[in-house]
Amino acid sequence: MAAIDGGGTLPPVMGVAAELVRRGHRVRVLADPTAEEATRAAGCAFSAWRTAPHVSSLAEQTDLIADLERGSPLRQLREVRLRLLAGPAGLFARDLLDTVADHPADALLVEGMVPGIVVGAEASRLPFAALLANVYVRPTPGLPPFGTGWSPGQGRLGQGRDAVARYAMRRAVGGMTPHLNAVRASYGLDPVEGMFEMLDHAPRVLVLTSPSFDFATPHLPPNVRYVGPQLDDPSWAGDWQDTADQTHPLVLVALSSIYQNQTQTLTRIAAALGRLPVRGLVTTGRAVSPGAVSAPANVRVVQTAPHGQVLPRAAAVVTHAGHGTVLKTLAAGVPLVCLPMGRDQKDNTVRVLRLGAGVRVDRSAPPERIAAAVLSVFEDPQYGRAARAFAEVLAEEARTGRSAADEAEALVGAG
Repeated sequence: MAAIDGGGTLPPVMGVAAELVRRGHRVRVLADPTAEEATRAAGCAFSAWRTAPHVSSLAEQTDLIADLERGSPLRQLREVRLRLLAGPAGLFARDLLDTVADHPADALLVEGMVPGIVVGAEASRLPFAALLANVYVRPTPGLPPFGTGWSPGQGRLGQGRDAVARYAMRRAVGGMTPHLNAVRASYGLDPVEGMFEMLDHAPRVLVLTSPSFDFATPHLPPNVRYVGPQLDDPSWAGDWQDTADQTHPLVLVALSSIYQNQTQTLTRIAAALGRLPVRGLVTTGRAVSPGAVSAPANVRVVQTAPHGQVLPRAAAVVTHAGHGTVLKTLAAGVPLVCLPMGRDQKDNTVRVLRLGAGVRVDRSAPPERIAAAVLSVFEDPQYGRAARAFAEVLAEEARTGRSAADEAEALVGAG
């Protein structure tokens, strides 16, 4: 397996790795040094990126993210293209191939949104699957463009809006194509029309979410498979004991596990819960010290807590709407208050709203507005009913559908 430590994108990859180990396979993970502990905890061997960009500590990761997300959207895109997608593509490809040479493999599972990793997988001539750790991101007719937080456009006007946005998204990444094709040519690979078209060369593209959570379209390429969310808690989540007075409902607050400039938002959410007859549990994530978040007496602030232990007791979750938190919450049948802050979070939020399992609040909302939103999911039973109904959908999909581990085993058989 080859991945980068993108925060929420890493735990689902490690969930797949752990399941393969449980099935008796030997798994080696090539990733950032920050992923070594999680890799070892999953029972896998570990290799670090050698020449490709990587982070070696949480502090280094925070500094990198803060820099990449600084300035205008155009500046952010330019930096991501230069420092992650196009610029180091050859380095990612070479590191992957060198690792496979040192540690021969029967199949590869690779991060699908880092082009250099995909190039390396294809150049290895091994069967491989590209992993997408949230909703389907490729610009596709029938799907709203990734990052917009839109529902699919309706009618000629809405469909035209989506078509224009898809064109703009392809243009935004199109400048990378000559460089990516030069890297591909150096390994004897045919040119592609763009970054997303490289996914067509993978035997499988595995989307690590529920097909019922994502919007549906008949235009998916034939190699795409939805394999369901990975719900395992990360190894660093630790343990949790519910020692507070349990006469009031528990509200879990879970924003990004990595830096997203979230300290003020966490503080306003804690103040909002102080206005309500609830028990609040605020998890700051590894990038924020609990001491940086001021909280009233009925709110406990910790750095981490295992969602698998907390969610069965929670009455609501207040979240940035990262994919992992949203799917774990829905799988537990708990309604959400979503405060999307960027990345894929608006896209996840609009899907929660479509299900009727939660409400949306602006990330800059004052405490009284956040408190009103939490109260609304308590007082209106439709939110809880919708969340519990979708939990049954997820359970049925997990029982009857093919998982990422199933697809990985099929790759080995094909190889």
